[in-house]
Amino acid sequence: MTRFDPKPDWLRVRAPGGETHQKLKHMLRTLDLHTVCEEARCPNVGECWREGTATIMLLGDTCTRGCRFCAVTTGNPRGAVDVREPEHTARAIARLELQYVVLTMVDRDDLLDGGAEHVGRTIRRLHELRPDILIEALVGDFQGHREYVDTVIDAGPDVFAHNIEVVRRITRSVRDARCSYDQSLAVLRRAKERAPQRITKSSLMVGIGETDEEVMETLADLRSAGVDVVTLGQYLRPTPKHHEVTRYVPPATFESYAEEARRMGFLYAASGPLVRSSYKAAEVFVRSVLRPGDGVGAEQLLAERLERARTQAAQAQGSLSMASVAAHEAASLLESVAARASLLPAERLVRRVPP
Repeated sequence: MTRFDPKPDWLRVRAPGGETHQKLKHMLRTLDLHTVCEEARCPNVGECWREGTATIMLLGDTCTRGCRFCAVTTGNPRGAVDVREPEHTARAIARLELQYVVLTMVDRDDLLDGGAEHVGRTIRRLHELRPDILIEALVGDFQGHREYVDTVIDAGPDVFAHNIEVVRRITRSVRDARCSYDQSLAVLRRAKERAPQRITKSSLMVGIGETDEEVMETLADLRSAGVDVVTLGQYLRPTPKHHEVTRYVPPATFESYAEEARRMGFLYAASGPLVRSSYKAAEVFVRSVLRPGDGVGAEQLLAERLERARTQAAQAQGSLSMASVAAHEAASLLESVAARASLLPAERLVRRVPP
């Protein structure tokens, strides 16, 4: 399969645009906030941004790792950290009409804690400003350091997410050498051990060299690690320099993945060609299980609402928006938040990596 081969009809999406899309983009630029939607060239960016939903990417836009599937800029930030980013991010999100938000991050191997405390501060501040909002933290592996996983967990995200990305066999050829299949499983397992009541989540790409049997093995491994929610989607090559697409997986096969995941005991599985880590139907499921005000961790709540939540999430898949951005709120935000913050070198918190 070459990059010139036409994509199947089920992978066609509407081009980004619209008034809400432009307002949200302008607001994010003014606050110097980054989104994984743009950096990773997500195919759903048009749909989500038209509805006022975006996944905020913390710790800048430069990742210290160079995975062959990812379009995020790779480099060495040399310890540069925008210390005002947690406040900016929390205040921006607090003014949006959202019930659920995803905070993700670039890998920062140049920082001693991998950026865990920075993410934790953002979560805690957002909880202070919007105690009603549900927060998903989609984080890196922190080089497998359990104490940094604990730092994020202890900040109180409602969902802890870390992506396994690909099946075991092709991990070393697709992900950065500092990544590890077993290390990712250990991070997810540690999160569940630290907070058994917390929902854990992971994501898997297909069409990048795996077999269906290996997909099943990976799902089994994730479930053994205590993962509650899983998403599966089609890998799409961002640029010619990235890993090639080896196959386009048809929707029927994605449905079989979801059926097998449910059989294994996952609380929910979002599986489809355009499904990504931050996927609306999965968010709807989590919201259905953990409504603001009910409190996180009531096990009986999971039992009572599981079937109803699955039904709601299935109905919402591909059609239910999270919330829209109110224009007057965005304008107020632009006036009230300070201008772009300067980057502060944090020499005492830096782990040097080769340029």
